[in-house]
Amino acid sequence: MTTMADAETLSPETIAARVRELGPWFHNLDLKGVRTAPDHFLGDYPSVKFANFAHAIPADLTGKTVLDVGCNAGYYSFKLAERGAAVLAIDMDDHYLRQARWAAEQLDPDARVEFRRMTVYDLAHEHEQFDLILFLGVLYHLRHPLLAIDAVAERLRGTMIFQTLTMPGGKQLDLPDDLSIDDREQLTRPGWPRAAFIERSLAGDPTNWWAPNDACVQAMLRSAGLCVTGMAGHEIYVCQPDPDADHGRAARIAELRAATGC
Repeated sequence: MTTMADAETLSPETIAARVRELGPWFHNLDLKGVRTAPDHFLGDYPSVKFANFAHAIPADLTGKTVLDVGCNAGYYSFKLAERGAAVLAIDMDDHYLRQARWAAEQLDPDARVEFRRMTVYDLAHEHEQFDLILFLGVLYHLRHPLLAIDAVAERLRGTMIFQTLTMPGGKQLDLPDDLSIDDREQLTRPGWPRAAFIERSLAGDPTNWWAPNDACVQAMLRSAGLCVTGMAGHEIYVCQPDPDADHGRAARIAELRAATGC
């Protein structure tokens, strides 16, 4: 394994060769001027996404803890480590974790980021609380989205930046506290919280399972005891715990524990 001192002496040619060995990359990292995904179909990704919500995160994160769910090659983790945070970055893909751990030798000189192979559901077995959680581009890849949100919400003591693919939908309705079984026609109204289930594939990806509308995203977050305090960009929600409105917590936690065996 390359040490941090060795990493400082790596030539651009050596870095470029290693980048090719570890490819393909989804995160376009800048390693001494060598880009890992310079021809990304989304442009300079995820820098272009980070620009949408970077302002919603304190510039100084010294002494703060961050959880990056679905960290990929670690772009966001490295950016928040630069701001002084201690970061736990989790992913289930060994390919991306290999990239992230090697890139850390170049981008994380103070070893502020810990990369760990974990699912989002494994968080139900953890006890650490985080000041900031990034939950970006993950939900629609999960077969059990509410369970995942519940598991993440239990680890949050501060702010969560949440992003997901959404589908078009009308302005949110004022939802009734209860709905008669004979009044289910309301469920078809524009603006009712709903999520489209993708049985086969979307954009060539068979792990794209869900496309909720905006009303559904906000309702799911509320049902996990969270309050949406703002929008940091398109499909990017800023959330915080809302214990005073979390009336369903006991039943939700019981189901989370039963499903995850914790």
